[in-house]
Amino acid sequence: MAGSIFGKLFRVTTWGESHGKGLGVVIDGCPAGLPLSEEDIQLYLNRRKPGQSVFSTPRKEDDAVEILSGVFEGRTTGTPISMVVFNKTQRSQDYSEIASYYRPGHADFTFDEKYGFRDYRGGGRSSGRETIGRVAAGAVAAKLLKSLGVELLTYTKSIGPYEINYETFNREEIFRNSLYMPDAAAAEKAGEFIMQKRKEHDSVGGMAECIVTGMPTGIGEPVFDKLNANLAKAIVSIGAVKGFEMGDGMAVAKAIGSVNNDAFRMKDGRPEKVTNHSGGTLGGMSDGSPIILRAAFKPTPSILSEQQTVNKSGEDITVSIKGRHDPIIVPRAVVVVEAMVALTIADAILENMTARLDKIVEFYKN
Repeated sequence: MAGSIFGKLFRVTTWGESHGKGLGVVIDGCPAGLPLSEEDIQLYLNRRKPGQSVFSTPRKEDDAVEILSGVFEGRTTGTPISMVVFNKTQRSQDYSEIASYYRPGHADFTFDEKYGFRDYRGGGRSSGRETIGRVAAGAVAAKLLKSLGVELLTYTKSIGPYEINYETFNREEIFRNSLYMPDAAAAEKAGEFIMQKRKEHDSVGGMAECIVTGMPTGIGEPVFDKLNANLAKAIVSIGAVKGFEMGDGMAVAKAIGSVNNDAFRMKDGRPEKVTNHSGGTLGGMSDGSPIILRAAFKPTPSILSEQQTVNKSGEDITVSIKGRHDPIIVPRAVVVVEAMVALTIADAILENMTARLDKIVEFYKN
């Protein structure tokens, strides 16, 4: 299988399946000397692990990470960092029935068409548990970025019809409710909506938002490797994401130029944007303002409601998906969005070090 490698200089390779022995990641290109421990990684993995609340799958996994290489005496060595999380509570028998048919909204059909067979246990490589490797690597990237003054804040912006109110935005509230919403009132209404749909044997979609602050200017490339383009690919590579936007996003289609353009002014001897409709990039490169992006997640496709599909014998059938599934993907996926953003920006910052001769000369002459 191709396509399990991400990045150029900060390069990650994820591996493993939902019901295999474990899942993990190898990071190649992390600079030596970064303070790093399993606790740093675990903080991120705890945000995506199952069984956190009534809004997530009841599958119980510690998702305890082990660093196998690349760290010595609490610091990265510059060699590949390998990490693993072992699966402990697989119930593959829950999925034996689906081996004979294609679940609506899943990759069952396309896997069979591409490879001629598939690992039907929990979705195999297309399972949401694949993101464990992404999150572990993202934790390392985020720590690298923090050492450069770049920080990420990611949260649930909306669930179903309920959206946060920016006038009552409370950063601390993000970790006080299990939906990771920075608005307690919106979280309460969204929670009630999820439970209502769960009783109806249905599921719910939503949107995550990420804000990156402290970005240096000029990060990204002006043509195919635009920072916004690479962020879009990174986010849409998350299995359940169906939409991506930066800044004003889709709203620009209804805007006019005199409003959508971000004016400049001088502040502390440097140009600064007055507004940020562009979401932090111009011409594919960071402009120094906060990067603001959003990811739209589809409702969980595994639901108890009856759905129409076909089996491998070519017969039309009706199915009801059993097993342990999240009624909504977004809360556990918030940290996955953050991880993919961190990986993309860390890679772009390292690549940017070769963009200017004067900076290379300055580095080596000092």
